[in-house]
Amino acid sequence: MTTAVDAPTSIPAQDAQAVPQAQPGISFQMTPDQLAIRKMVREFAEAEIAPHVMVWDEAQTFPREAIRKLGELGMLGVLIPEEYGGAGLSYVDYVNVVEELSRVDGSVGISVAAHNSLCTNHIFMFGTEEQRRRWVTPLAAGELIGAWGLTEAGAGSDAKGTQTTAVLDGNEYVLNGSKNFITHGSVGDVAVLMAKTDRTAGTHGISAFVVDLHQKGIRAGKKENKLGLRASDTATLVMEECRVPKANLLGHLGEGFVQAMQVLDGGRISIAALALGMAQGAYDCALAYSKQREQFGKRISEFQSIQNYLADMATEIDAARLLTWRAAWMKDNHLKTTRESAMCKLYAAEVSVRVANLAVQIHGGYGFTKDFKAEKFYRDVKLCTIGEGTSEIQRMVIARQLLHD
Repeated sequence: MTTAVDAPTSIPAQDAQAVPQAQPGISFQMTPDQLAIRKMVREFAEAEIAPHVMVWDEAQTFPREAIRKLGELGMLGVLIPEEYGGAGLSYVDYVNVVEELSRVDGSVGISVAAHNSLCTNHIFMFGTEEQRRRWVTPLAAGELIGAWGLTEAGAGSDAKGTQTTAVLDGNEYVLNGSKNFITHGSVGDVAVLMAKTDRTAGTHGISAFVVDLHQKGIRAGKKENKLGLRASDTATLVMEECRVPKANLLGHLGEGFVQAMQVLDGGRISIAALALGMAQGAYDCALAYSKQREQFGKRISEFQSIQNYLADMATEIDAARLLTWRAAWMKDNHLKTTRESAMCKLYAAEVSVRVANLAVQIHGGYGFTKDFKAEKFYRDVKLCTIGEGTSEIQRMVIARQLLHD
């Protein structure tokens, strides 16, 4: 199935297929509302993001104005009920939103994904009613930008190696330590951070706290100079005697790690959608280029080798999309998705790398220049095999689920 890339308001052929929410079986017909949402996001991405992509990328500029406008459209609270200021949409809708944004710019896609799936969703899932009103409502409306911190210098895939501590002192917890590779680390307003409250309890000694990023005791450290997704802000957060009210504890003591794993089940679906969108964008530009570029007296799309590349790219993208839709449909139906989330994240991420590589190859020498979109997709997609659990960790998660089911 191919994509109409020359008309921003058109919907690709595969977009006529989707998995509806709250149904006993799986359908592949997208509802009128889902089509309308997808079209709205596509038009926004083409009008408000596409003209600025390379400028933002070169300058590593966080697209604050575009993010603000997405907040006004409800895209910073996609999954949050309307009573808390969100759009109250489904996971299938959420996948469509992240895919359409990432098809144009993965930097915007990952910012929207991290804000929705990690920070905002963590507080919504495990916060009290008071905590939801205080933080989820402004986050969902885009009045605040959210961050989420589990990773540390010595605790990447091995999250139990967390060294950040939270010690109770009267009615406050005192946090000390640092978090690495935090999306929105230097531009965010509020973060959910994991810290050890019991050094002897392993993963059961990790708790989750909501932290105001403008308060005393916490600051942004190094801003990462990244290979790709350069307009997405990524920085270290440093805590030095950072005092957080007891009321900012999410859930109970020692539940932070378990909460984080549940949050990541949804977050990995959004990273699959991120990878899917960038793979689609890379395929779109490669297909269009193959129809224009001529060599040996004919368009390169007429050569069988190029046709084979395009066929493989389109097939793998569709397979990744189906895995991602399945996980989203399961989420909408309140089913456990640990295995399915890991599967779609693993496959979509690795497909995006293969597709972007072939997109550069189809462009030939021009694919190695910044004059064509393929170069940026090639740089951007690699993060998907690393962030929110590496491909190696996804395989461990899948194997564990297979062996223990």
